[in-house]
Amino acid sequence: MENKSNKLSEDILKEIEELGNDHIMTSIATPLRDDAFELSDAEKIERIQEYFEKIMHTLGLDLTDDSLKGTPKRVAKLYVNELFKGLNEKNKPSMSTFENKYQYRQMLVEKNITLYSNCEHHFLPIVGKAHVAYIPKDKVIGLSKMNRIVDYYARRPQVQERLALQILNEMQRSLGTEDVAVYIDAEHMCVSSRGASDQSSSTVTVEFGGQFNEETTKKEFLTYINDKLK
Repeated sequence: MENKSNKLSEDILKEIEELGNDHIMTSIATPLRDDAFELSDAEKIERIQEYFEKIMHTLGLDLTDDSLKGTPKRVAKLYVNELFKGLNEKNKPSMSTFENKYQYRQMLVEKNITLYSNCEHHFLPIVGKAHVAYIPKDKVIGLSKMNRIVDYYARRPQVQERLALQILNEMQRSLGTEDVAVYIDAEHMCVSSRGASDQSSSTVTVEFGGQFNEETTKKEFLTYINDKLK
């Protein structure tokens, strides 16, 4: 019984160590080289196609098969044009704001924003929901812009902690206020399909700015995002 308990403890420590190594975040900014955009999108697609073809060949797949021969190019286009398009600032949505003519001063919450991203440690999907809120001052922003900014920062290899911070910082910069909150609840395929193989867990990251650090405002925000229509 004691040996079984020791083995369990060792397994738990191993998982904790692995999780820690997997979730190193060196900065809020996504780590990019200085020459990250010297190649055009078309050139990147061509190179990734070649590299991915070699990966498939190494795995022993028959690239002459009708089902597989187009896969390298499909993957390359997927990487550049869809999954990781948020790496390039040219794809950043316009964050145009409007004068707060209504003088609305209460909390505005955009909840249940669908989020698709990819873990930067294993390039496996992160799928979940983001909830973003702010308290307007002189400026307000269109509701769809909040969804778009979540999607923009999600469309890059990510760490969920960094993703929450990037969304928060962009909202604060655009609106000229610290009063922003971001809550992300997501499932990580690198947890559910490998390693721990835990298919029931999700990861929550929360970032509060300005008034949202006050207990009353924080509680109000959390109440809103957990409220279900009856």
